[in-house]
Formats: sequence, structure tokens, C-alpha cells
Amino acid sequence: MTTSRGRRPGSPDTRAAILESARTLFAARGFAATSLRSIASAAGVDPALVHHYFGGKDDLFVAALSLPIDPRAVFAQFAAGEVEDAGERLVRGFLSVWDDPELQPSMVGFARGLIEPSATEMIRHGFLRVVIWPLGDALGIDEPGRRMPLVASQMIGLVMLRYLIAVEPLASMPPDDVVAIYAPTIQRYLTGDLPPLP
Repeated sequence: MTTSRGRRPGSPDTRAAILESARTLFAARGFAATSLRSIASAAGVDPALVHHYFGGKDDLFVAALSLPIDPRAVFAQFAAGEVEDAGERLVRGFLSVWDDPELQPSMVGFARGLIEPSATEMIRHGFLRVVIWPLGDALGIDEPGRRMPLVASQMIGLVMLRYLIAVEPLASMPPDDVVAIYAPTIQRYLTGDLPPLP
């Protein structure tokens, strides 16, 4: 019997191998230092297959997050409208995803992965760059590189306390109350005055 050698042809297994290599390399090296070619090499496939299955690097990164939704598409909806009330739209839309009983188990699984040491580079140099900062650009705010990490800090804290640790009263608070509490702070981060840089 002859065994085949060389790069793996396209198949569902190939797609899974690419995703696994992407997760490993993004976590180890960070987003910026990981190339599509290095992912293809680690997966044992031709780089053309990475493009075939996933398009570009941003799309592959989002696929590697294993979320039930594309957060870029959700955030694009938040960006539609006036920036003056974007804080309320962001919090309300965020809750609509996280409170959805069909999405919540996968979202909570993703959030649990955020506290793993290996996730640090994926969040710092991947998720913020690919998902969070473009929202600031779409909203047209000034200094999105300073403002959007502040927004993310609030939203990640909300996820941790409301959905992972289930701290009361936040865990059972009605969504409208959460919006009323969080939206003004998010809005201040988006459009309020920031302290001057040193």
C-alpha cells in the first residue's frame, strides 16, 4: 500500500487542522506576529487553503475564537446611529447577545477561556485589534485606541460578574436596569473628555 506524503488536501479535517494551528499560534505569538503562512505550515497545508477556507487573517482569527456569532457583524449594528447615544446601543445590544439562551452557553464558554494565561495575547493583540477597535473607527470617535480598551474593560467586567461568577444583584438584574447603570459610563468613555497624555 502506498502512503501519501506532503501537504494535506482540502477537507473538513483540513479546516479543523487550520483552526487548531491558528488558535495555538495566535495564543503563543499574538495576532501581529502570526502569519497565515506560519499557520498553514503548522497545519501541514498549502497557504492557499487557508485563504480558501477563511479569507484573510482577521476572518481566521474570528473563526478561531469559536463564537456562535461573528462579533464584528454584531458590533456593526451597534455602530449604526448617532454617536451621542452609542453607549446605550452598545450595552443593550451586548446584553441581547449574552442573555440569548441559545447563544449564552457558547458565549460563557468563550469567556471562561479569557481567563486562561494562553488567552492573553489573543485578547490584547487580537480581539481588541480585530473586533473592538474597528467599532471605535465605525463610530467616528476620536482616539479609538485609547477609548475602546476602556469600553472593553467595562464590558469584560460585566461578563465576568453577571454571567461567569453570577454576582448579585448584577446577575439577576433586568436588562433595562443594567443599561441604565452602564450606558452613561460607556458613553463617557466613547465621547467624554479623557485625561491628557503624559
